[in-house]
Amino acid sequence: MGATLDLSTQTLGASALAAAEAHGQTALTVLAHSIVGRVGERHVLTQWVTPVSRLEPAFGAPIGGETRPLAEASISRQPILLARLDDGGLEVRVPAELQAKVRLDGAPPGERAVLPATRLDAGATLELSGRVALLLHRWRASPSAPTLDLVGDSEAVARLRHEIAQVADLDVPVLVRGETGSGKELVARALHAASDRRAAAFGAVNMAAVAPSLAASELFGHEKGAFSGAVRKHDGHFARAEGGTLFLDEIGDTPHDVQAMLLRVLETSEVLPVGGSRAVPVDVRIVAATDADLEEAVRAGRFRSPLLHRLAGFRIDVPPLRARRDDVGRLFYHFARLELAALGQDTLLDRDPASPWVPAALVAALARHPWPGNVRELRNVTRQLVIANRRAETLVWEPLLTRLLGAAEGARETGERPLAVAEPAPTPTPGHPRETVEPRRTYRRAAEVTEDELVEALRLHRWRFKPAAEALGLSRTALYARIESSPRLRKASDLDAAEIEAAFEAAGGDADDAAARLEVSRPALLMRATQLGLRDLSKRPG
Repeated sequence: MGATLDLSTQTLGASALAAAEAHGQTALTVLAHSIVGRVGERHVLTQWVTPVSRLEPAFGAPIGGETRPLAEASISRQPILLARLDDGGLEVRVPAELQAKVRLDGAPPGERAVLPATRLDAGATLELSGRVALLLHRWRASPSAPTLDLVGDSEAVARLRHEIAQVADLDVPVLVRGETGSGKELVARALHAASDRRAAAFGAVNMAAVAPSLAASELFGHEKGAFSGAVRKHDGHFARAEGGTLFLDEIGDTPHDVQAMLLRVLETSEVLPVGGSRAVPVDVRIVAATDADLEEAVRAGRFRSPLLHRLAGFRIDVPPLRARRDDVGRLFYHFARLELAALGQDTLLDRDPASPWVPAALVAALARHPWPGNVRELRNVTRQLVIANRRAETLVWEPLLTRLLGAAEGARETGERPLAVAEPAPTPTPGHPRETVEPRRTYRRAAEVTEDELVEALRLHRWRFKPAAEALGLSRTALYARIESSPRLRKASDLDAAEIEAAFEAAGGDADDAAARLEVSRPALLMRATQLGLRDLSKRPG
């Protein structure tokens, strides 16, 4: 089980520090505090035994500045003890008189609890007197870089900022890879903002939301009369992003014939509009993104290998939220402040620390969730919690949070969610894809999906094609084909300016809500609005 507990608090010697480095340093990060400004402060354990109480240890901002104890009046001056074990784990000792006020991963720890190294790798929550929540986790120092409007100070985010800074001023294409909802578009925008192209346009197109028959026209433009319905010349996304950056999301869903055209653009810096006879020079930096296994797509013949290599001039991997649990508190309070500000109630977070609006147990529970939907899921959960409690004196989170996150198998009778311990993913390096083994999916044929099934799935998922396709058991290409053949569904191209403006007004400017009202996808709606010359209609969520 490791070394026995030594109550000496002497600083670790050089050999012990070297041994600790094999596992990474252990840190305590503030997830929740009655003074919101202290969220995100960190203490790195450098002693064999670290006392944790109202008066010690000292926490500080991740980058320099003053250090200070937790200083929360409800926490006892008598410490609990965190002792290093030589196997990389940690022993937690809690005096009997404090056990009622301490929770470790949402449960009473008893007098003595051992956290093995794997549990620290995943992160473990420590709640003190119901007013402060801390995360015990691994941490390694990373090179400093500008914040780039990316919220978080975890090791993973520090590394992400550093990689963005390394490549931002170059014109090489960048391939951004990461799970759905992890913030790939934010990375693309940060690359643009940090580049010499920042004064020019940033364009974004979701390739999964573009009908295959229109993809070439939307990307490269078309001439008048190029095809039926082409009543005027149309500039594509490349032309509109001239001098700037074009973000191609869901690049794996690019139609096969368009992949060849895109490869030629990358090789020649010229586009040929549909129906055109002369190539047009373009100066656009490409940032592509995907959550798909492009290497498997290449092996299966669905994606062109030369295009993959061209796009991956530099690769950036966006970490999933479960790999940066110490950012959960920072992100939650950031999103909560944004939502409260929209409601005109942003002072709720900064009121008297004697009666904080956010319970520490809520933030600890959020930190224990595995977040399959990543930062996007956390933002959506935060929004619903804030809206449901905007008139409450204290944020009431149960049973709402259980419903939002889904009931956990074997949940405790108290309703608290147990920690979902996940093995940490290996750290990817630029140019080296993470190896994954996923079961092959068996898809239905588009003809097997009834009209009622199709409409119900689209409405349930608010016209987001990827989750709708998964729910129906279709590939996205098959879903597009099924939508095209449906007599009950209209296309975004059928909408006129008055309809779109009315929908945005009724939705208060929210593009997702406007798209749901019009029963079309959000990217297709925004694309149609651009074609009609409508500007500044939407507020971008997230």
